[in-house]
Amino acid sequence: MPSTVKERIVDSLTLESDVLMAILKLTKEGPILHENINKHVRLPSRSLKKLLQELQNDGLVYVRGKKLEVAGVQRLELAVRALSRGADLENVSSRLQWKEFEAMTGIAFENNGYLITKNLRFEHEARRYEIDVVGYRKPLVVCVDCKHWHHSIGKTTLERIAKDQTARVRALASALPHLDVSLEFYSWSSARFVPVVLSLVVGESKFCAGVPVVPILKLQDFLDQLPAYVESMVYIDLKHARKLSFHQKQLF
Repeated sequence: MPSTVKERIVDSLTLESDVLMAILKLTKEGPILHENINKHVRLPSRSLKKLLQELQNDGLVYVRGKKLEVAGVQRLELAVRALSRGADLENVSSRLQWKEFEAMTGIAFENNGYLITKNLRFEHEARRYEIDVVGYRKPLVVCVDCKHWHHSIGKTTLERIAKDQTARVRALASALPHLDVSLEFYSWSSARFVPVVLSLVVGESKFCAGVPVVPILKLQDFLDQLPAYVESMVYIDLKHARKLSFHQKQLF
């Protein structure tokens, strides 16, 4: 038995982390039975039932009799909770499917009145580019690089990722209106193209090379504030004469 209150708390967090990881692993294909969780975690049925009820009270799962259901956004919330309980980032990321990460991004944009295009592929100056999610609501065109990282990212690597995303967005703005696909913002007389890097968790910096680095569960807050704060970040301005103006505020 744990000899101190601190050890008991650590053990409790570890058990919760183990349960969360099991749920993430088992619910990729849909609802599961409680007994399936018991096969992965050595926890008395009564204790497991209590923990699942706490997770349901927090809005993270649905308990339906002997079955457990988890919706898309809940899986991301469970992943973040597992990390807060000490789970390893690489292991947590391995439980998530990249497509669900991308799908939740699209849903957030649509819920805020944006039209979206996923996996936009295009060519510019003999180079091929792809942007994971493009959300557009006049006059903003938000270009998102979804980073489903499996390990910690250092400042130097993050800066390269941010600059690469800015280069993609500049290429997209420069390529208009000569792309093969037709999207509404192609005909806008002016637009502001904003590069964004989306992550699973909060990093050391909210901005890198002027590019916002947004945790997936903070995307709604970001979209709420974006129109007011776009001037303080990198964006590419597309004017009436199809001329580009590159704006960058170096924030650190």
